[in-house]
Amino acid sequence: MLERYIGPVQASLAVKKARLLIATPQDKQPVVSPYPTRYRLEQPAIELLNHANVFCREGLDIGTRAFLPHLPQNLGSARVADLGCGNGVLAIASALDNPQAHYTLVDESFMAVQSARENWQAVLGEREAQMRAGDGLAGQAAQSLEVVLCNPPFHQQQVVGDFLAWRMFQQAREALVVGGALYIVGNRHLGYHSKLARLFRGVEQVAATPKFVILKARK
Repeated sequence: MLERYIGPVQASLAVKKARLLIATPQDKQPVVSPYPTRYRLEQPAIELLNHANVFCREGLDIGTRAFLPHLPQNLGSARVADLGCGNGVLAIASALDNPQAHYTLVDESFMAVQSARENWQAVLGEREAQMRAGDGLAGQAAQSLEVVLCNPPFHQQQVVGDFLAWRMFQQAREALVVGGALYIVGNRHLGYHSKLARLFRGVEQVAATPKFVILKARK
């Protein structure tokens, strides 16, 4: 890595299993970054970019693809959050169909939020939206949202489980007004319906594919 980006590398003698690496800078052709990557959607007809480390950075993930045709309509001036927004595709697609709604996009990844910010500006121009990196909706005021959109992760790095999704569901419930709704997409085998039923007064299946279910949970 050092030799690729800086120049020739020499290693010192080992001392207690450690070596000093000395890299000599050389005039090298700058390495062209492969990021951001870009891809196009057919519906909605938009181009999106992804900075490094954004989930499914080479194209739209199949869960989101299943979710997009079933996003809630006729939201009026609702306050909507895209929880775990990634590159912002859910919020952007929803905003195109709901011009009066107000959007908040949150993700733990700064690179994801930057991707979402650039995509929002490219598609929606100067339309206002709140964007932040952090612990989901942990900083969101209670009962300040009418709608939450979420494609929750079921793994973090190499650890597989529903602990992240469960935390997101709890955060969404806290942030939603009474009567507000959380919309999610998830793999069928994860059993999100029963988990949501422990937190929300009503859970219904909006749509399904052989692999995914889209659920609406009303507070």
